[in-house]
Amino acid sequence: MFKPLDPLLHSELRLAVMSILMSVDEADFVYLKEQTRATAGNLSVQLDKLSNAGYIEIQKGFQGKKPRTTCRITDKGLKAFEEYVEALRSYISPQ
Repeated sequence: MFKPLDPLLHSELRLAVMSILMSVDEADFVYLKEQTRATAGNLSVQLDKLSNAGYIEIQKGFQGKKPRTTCRITDKGLKAFEEYVEALRSYISPQ
């Protein structure tokens, strides 16, 4: 039986962001933009969606005089990602 896929994580860019954040403690906006090759505007919108869902935590601050935005995955986001991967497995290897 196929498990439902979380529509929030089923977006290529949001899934890429979550995948990156699974492997690091935190990542800044510039790093995520470089890794995903997304535009700043699109990445910003998608980060807001993940943040509003409680999947990531966004911190805004400064590094010297330059603004710096960092993101980290939350426990809720970690659980959602793991459930998403498990649901994908049901499509790859249906019972």
